Amino acid sequence: MLRFDPSLLQTPTWLRHSARALKRAGGIALDLLYPPSCLACRRAIAAHGGLCPACWSAMRFIERPFCERLGTPFEIDLAAGESGRILSPAALADPPVFQRVRAVARFEDGPARQLVHRLKYGDRGELAAPMGLWMARAGEELLRDADLLIPIPLHWTRLARRRFNQAAALAAAVSKVSAVPVETELLIRIKPTPPQVGLTRRLRARNIQGAFDVPVARRIEAEGRVIVLVDDVMTSGATLNAAARILLRAGAKRVDALVFARVVTES
Repeated sequence: MLRFDPSLLQTPTWLRHSARALKRAGGIALDLLYPPSCLACRRAIAAHGGLCPACWSAMRFIERPFCERLGTPFEIDLAAGESGRILSPAALADPPVFQRVRAVARFEDGPARQLVHRLKYGDRGELAAPMGLWMARAGEELLRDADLLIPIPLHWTRLARRRFNQAAALAAAVSKVSAVPVETELLIRIKPTPPQVGLTRRLRARNIQGAFDVPVARRIEAEGRVIVLVDDVMTSGATLNAAARILLRAGAKRVDALVFARVVTES
């Protein structure tokens, strides 16, 4: 009687070594054609997908202690909230609709601002992968029990002009690292709002009011789900609040938010 030999299904050693050699050769060829450069300033660096020492030092990463709701680093006042968590005065005075937000870095100046602008306006889609990796690390506690990632959608007219939604690209990159699935059709933008840049907090909230919806036929997909909204920048939180409110009305169990950068000091 013939016996099946499992070793027949294994990749031969010589083939595995050849594949690794080809991968190394491909990497060398890529470095020759496109030498590794800093993602922010484009100075030469040792490997692809990183920052030079100067930009790394200038990157204002957000680390604890920070407000557990708003993710803002503490600089002056601390206040203890429920369950012993530390909340900022802003979170206590005006709690956001979403439960928590996490960000990689401050947006006000430096490399974080450069990266966001190059991804959003500079046709630099390749930046989404390293930025998404940083976001997955910053939002690890949110992603641990998340059911869905939902990028902040663009209105179809703006998407047609720009041909690129930076939030969707970042969500795809975060999903690749975290294995949390992305859903781009559950939350839609039904109102072509003017850009938020330059508006006050109150005007931002008014501008974005009624901008989002969850189609009736798809509301069952939101019911009982823990959702993480994904965007490139948080300024006042008006956009994230408006999106979270619609998802909660559709039956979501909890809505958190994950952004690459956030404004800490509003003008």
